[in-house]
Amino acid sequence: MSNLHTLSVQEIITGLANKDFSSLELTNHLLNRIDSLDKDINSFITVTADLAKEQAKLADELRAKGDSRPLLGVPMAHKDIFCTQGVLTTCGSKMLYNFVSPYNATIVENIANAGMISLGKLNMDEFAMGSDNEKSYYGAVHNPWDLERVPGGSSGGSAAAVAAGFVPVATGSDTGGSIRQPASFCGLTGIKPTYGRVSRFGMIAYASSFDQAGAFGRSALDCACLLQAMSGYDPKDSTSVNKEVPDWLGELDKVSGDKPLAGLRVGVPQEYFGTGLNADVKAKIEDALKVYQDLGATLVYVHLTDPQITLATYYLLAPAEASSNLSRFDGVRYGYRCENPKDLHDLYTRSRSEGFGAEVQRRIIMGTYALSAGYFDAYYVKAQKVRRLILNDFLKAFETCDIIATPTAPTVAYKLGENLSPAEIYMGDVYTIGVNLAGLPSLSHPVGFVGGLPVGLQLIGKHWAESELLKTAHVYQANTKFHQEMADLVK
Repeated sequence: MSNLHTLSVQEIITGLANKDFSSLELTNHLLNRIDSLDKDINSFITVTADLAKEQAKLADELRAKGDSRPLLGVPMAHKDIFCTQGVLTTCGSKMLYNFVSPYNATIVENIANAGMISLGKLNMDEFAMGSDNEKSYYGAVHNPWDLERVPGGSSGGSAAAVAAGFVPVATGSDTGGSIRQPASFCGLTGIKPTYGRVSRFGMIAYASSFDQAGAFGRSALDCACLLQAMSGYDPKDSTSVNKEVPDWLGELDKVSGDKPLAGLRVGVPQEYFGTGLNADVKAKIEDALKVYQDLGATLVYVHLTDPQITLATYYLLAPAEASSNLSRFDGVRYGYRCENPKDLHDLYTRSRSEGFGAEVQRRIIMGTYALSAGYFDAYYVKAQKVRRLILNDFLKAFETCDIIATPTAPTVAYKLGENLSPAEIYMGDVYTIGVNLAGLPSLSHPVGFVGGLPVGLQLIGKHWAESELLKTAHVYQANTKFHQEMADLVK
């Protein structure tokens, strides 16, 4: 079959069960696509072709013996922020250019236990610090919809790999929008679950109180499949919450009726529709909200913290945590070490200045400044207080609505090499960052195109309300075709 790369996860599961194709055939087909097309996209840092073929062959044998795991033999790939035993784990940085992890991250283990096939490790902004995937030591990732444009970041490799038909689903991480913004730019569905839903053990930390792993797919249904395999309590992660994981797939199967969103109150915050939002993007979001209404939902106007305030708060707190987390990369224990250091101070200084890229250095310096003795109370402590107020505004809004709908990003994907200032690039996450400050679940799904480039709408849910987000997006996708659109190179 020549169209195997266009199949959804559910179609792959059905095809494997019906013996229309084997996992090995599917894996070989996808590996051939990566080999022939990824030189133009650069979505993979490491392709584990031999390992994937071994896993696929084993999956076929197990399925023949009656193994009934639904995801057995389904291919995927991991963002290169997740430690993978015996495989290079670089975090997109020169600092970890030679680091082969001796253990698996919990989500890597969980997904392997579900029987999925990993095709390799995906490109990303260095240490997850970026919104365009131009800040990788391994080169920029190109958007499959337009190879001259960015795919978004920091999980740009994950988004590009799914959008290019290299894998049906992929993992990502989201610290301030790093799943949702690339999903918007690449015409995908991407979900960041509630903080604590998915283990962070083995995920290389950027900002520990913000980071959360999540999933990319073409549809909410595909995302639910991968998220189901990833999620669950992990005693190895102190921030993991011991809470039962719902049967998201089963819940999506129950959605039906002429007005399947009847009774759903969708909050629309005016603060997220103001200055800075591209007029054409705004129009597509408003069109999508009308579809929600046609499907039975009621729009409710709510108020949230000005997104400019959430942006400023994030860029004090996240760099402060990065400053602490990245202090371990010092040229002593593992990773990059400068040549011929004169003394210990020279070893530290040159290893870090040569091993870290400009954006990582910028955020470490910002964070160290905010944590310094003279400015700790004025910046870091004050920002923590504002973080609580941002959460309070979300909680107050949820008193009158069930979910909140906003644009995912203020624009469509911009061109590679535009040389935007850091402040201009940071604005790409202006609508997504509040969710991470509050620890809420959030999802982006495609709602149309502007100039041939995808536009995403963001849904925000109450804590632990991934079900509502997935169901709402699933109903929308059952009544529209935007999620089925594919870039020309996939067809």
